[in-house]
Amino acid sequence: MLKPYLCPPILKCKPGAPFFKPTEESILLPKELNVEGQSVIVTGAARGIGRGIAEVLAEAGAKVLVTSLTDRYLKPFSDEMTKTGHPIETLTADATTSKGWDHTMEFALSRFGHVDALINNLGDAIMRPLVPLPDHPSREPISDNEYRKVLDVNLTEAFLGCRAVGSHFIDRRRGKVINISSQSARRGTPQTLVYSTAKAALVRLTQTLALEWAPYGITVNCIAPGSFPDPTTTGHDGYAEAEKDAKKRVPLGRVGNIREVGFLALYMISAASNYMTGETVYIDGGSSFN
Repeated sequence: MLKPYLCPPILKCKPGAPFFKPTEESILLPKELNVEGQSVIVTGAARGIGRGIAEVLAEAGAKVLVTSLTDRYLKPFSDEMTKTGHPIETLTADATTSKGWDHTMEFALSRFGHVDALINNLGDAIMRPLVPLPDHPSREPISDNEYRKVLDVNLTEAFLGCRAVGSHFIDRRRGKVINISSQSARRGTPQTLVYSTAKAALVRLTQTLALEWAPYGITVNCIAPGSFPDPTTTGHDGYAEAEKDAKKRVPLGRVGNIREVGFLALYMISAASNYMTGETVYIDGGSSFN
């Protein structure tokens, strides 16, 4: 809670009017960045980048529903957010199926009454070549099942999610969609063929749907992150290795903090981004250009 204090003369306050001084706990921001009370679905958000997004939005006052395929990381995350005074709603659901999305929307509407924003965050990669490579004889080529899994997790999930909220957003003549792509959409790397292809397709899905839904007041944008290891799941050694690699590979010389993607998502679901649609913003420390 902000406490009133003596108004600085330069602000020319009315006599007796309280003036609230920003503290470390609260910062005055333009009203367009206020997302308090907005209802947001974030998929695959029990850990990693999705967790960073959910944390930031919940702390900003949004009503956040976090979905995950299992509750392995979901419940601990929910408990932690409750302890910090920023509770979230959670749901186990398969975001790669229409049935899973029917369940998600039914749950969200029962809790919130409506949905203001959807963040399609689910993603995963399987590092395999297309065919056997002489330089990597021990690395098996990607299988048909692995191919379908990578496409489903990184592309089909967003397609189904957008379809699930589409009619709701159009009826309300408002809504925000953020698709989480990857720096691999701009620059592929060996043995990530399916993942890079899916993330690039997600950028084009974003652009196309942005044009399709623009007449109805709906914006569709994309965030393409670089290296954002989650210290809670990668462990100390894994995180240290990622930091070491980033010092050599990333122009800014470090890995990203998962909350930094959350700050960008906060802008994208706020009224401050109302004139922005069809865009992909790369947040990778400059590594996709390096």
